[in-house]
Amino acid sequence: MRILFFTDTHIRGNNPKNRKDDFVKTLENKLLEIVKIINDNNIDYVIHGGDLFDRPDISVSIVSRFAKILKEIKIPLYIVSGNHDIFGHNPLTVGRTMLGLLNDLDFIHIIDDKEVIILEKNNIKLQLTGQPYTYDIDNPLNKDKYIVKEIKDNVNYSIHVVHGMLLDKPFIKGIPYTLLEDIKGTKADITLSGHYHNGFKTTIIDNKYFINPGSIVRITNSLREINRIPQVVMLDLNDKINIEYVPLKCAEEGELVLDRSEIEKHIFKGERILEFKQTIDSALNFEKMDINDVLLEVSSSEGVSEEVKLEALKRIALIQMKNL
Repeated sequence: MRILFFTDTHIRGNNPKNRKDDFVKTLENKLLEIVKIINDNNIDYVIHGGDLFDRPDISVSIVSRFAKILKEIKIPLYIVSGNHDIFGHNPLTVGRTMLGLLNDLDFIHIIDDKEVIILEKNNIKLQLTGQPYTYDIDNPLNKDKYIVKEIKDNVNYSIHVVHGMLLDKPFIKGIPYTLLEDIKGTKADITLSGHYHNGFKTTIIDNKYFINPGSIVRITNSLREINRIPQVVMLDLNDKINIEYVPLKCAEEGELVLDRSEIEKHIFKGERILEFKQTIDSALNFEKMDINDVLLEVSSSEGVSEEVKLEALKRIALIQMKNL
């Protein structure tokens, strides 16, 4: 059984301000190359790690433009919804998004968090599960979202796909994340993750594989992105697990597509934001500035129930959709 995994395409209709190329055309070329990789390597199934789109209400014209490419993938494509695919960090809104539309039209299959999919090919049986992005996925109390606890009988391998801040080493203070060490008790043979665009090297813990090849696009203006070449990963599941990373040939070097002046502006802006954040932290003891995170901070300090938090997040999502 051969599987191709890629993540965080962030399909959009305009250029990020730090890009010097035609971003939309570049992304088209990358997806066309992925289609060729699928065909040339006899891939059986495709898995996407989330954030297919850069926003849930992307224009119909852009969806149509890229749906024509996705239609060229003649094998099943499975995906979990990312934070950019949904409203208000709420996966229950996916039915009102463009990702949900593609699911309804059978271009893709969105993996529900309660769904267990069994795939079979060449006498190999695979259990596939997934976890979409949620506002609290990287709360230490929710590490179970990354963990598979049960494997069905007669299954050769298990893959769990998650869109969350899963990392191989500690990250910046104030940004929630989950470490591989925190979820090493999973029964999944392979955990595939998206969301963290830089990705990390394949890590093996207790014979369990943890993989994030990184986003196939570079939309941030960090220095690290200059040196990163977008890639996909192929998984060959037979009597053992073989992993092969495939850099995208059409992806140009970072210096050619990322504007250095914007990077320098970003560094300066980042310093000012950090100073502002530190001021807010000292005054209000907030560690996050995202509206959903602020809501959680307030609700926690006031002892508000979980039902009220969820209702508030639901209303945020509804307001976002009304303001389209």
